[in-house]
Amino acid sequence: MIDFKLMEDKYQEVDDGPDLNEFYDPRLVAIYDTANPVAEYERFYLDLASKLSASSIIDIGCGTGLLTCELAKRGHRLIGVEPSKAMLEVARRRACGARVEWIEGDVLGLDELQADLAIMTGHVAQFFLDDAGWHSTLVAIRKALRPGGHIAFESRNPLVQPWANKMIKDHVDWPAQTSRRRVDDSMAGRIEWWTEILEIEDDRVRTAIHYLFTRSGEVLVSNNELRFRTRAELSRSLSDAGFSVESVFGDWDSRPADVASRELIFVAAS
Repeated sequence: MIDFKLMEDKYQEVDDGPDLNEFYDPRLVAIYDTANPVAEYERFYLDLASKLSASSIIDIGCGTGLLTCELAKRGHRLIGVEPSKAMLEVARRRACGARVEWIEGDVLGLDELQADLAIMTGHVAQFFLDDAGWHSTLVAIRKALRPGGHIAFESRNPLVQPWANKMIKDHVDWPAQTSRRRVDDSMAGRIEWWTEILEIEDDRVRTAIHYLFTRSGEVLVSNNELRFRTRAELSRSLSDAGFSVESVFGDWDSRPADVASRELIFVAAS
């Protein structure tokens, strides 16, 4: 059973802006893989790495390293980049942890690594709120890739409005309090989570994600903010950073994106 008091003593709360507690609070990091499984998009990125014959891969915002390690197991050389120390502690403890070079921080400190592929999964791209920061990140990624290397990432389609509590594939995309998602964690037991919409302003959406640990009755909250760039804006940002867009998929089965697609999955070459 998780010792919440011990973990709380180690946790320092962020006061300004989105706290992103789901990535930094060890109590939420401990159940992150249960609440956010990679199964939906794992096959897409595994197949892409194989298709591109990517020997070396940079996983940006690698989190707890689930996909990172799966790629490493398949013979790819991996660099996992993650700003959260708590997430990296989980990643390093994985059975394949020694096969991966883990970097605490962001891509701005990367050298010219001559990597074949850079990926950003889990909608990491949407956490870059200002255009200057997003551009600097893309430029740094391009410098870390070999000529002809690729970048791949996904961003939610703003035309679909996932915050509107629509049914997608037999469940509500962003569950509300009345349509909570329920998962069972091997250590923490039953967890219920839902998303509260705090503010929608232009292409930015502020949310509070509530996690109820039914065993203890404790509720933890992660305040997040996401940027919903359009397909045209993302394409332009890639072009401005020196990339050439090769494909934009609308779902993990590699169907082409259209106005009704819930995802905008970009693959671009340097």
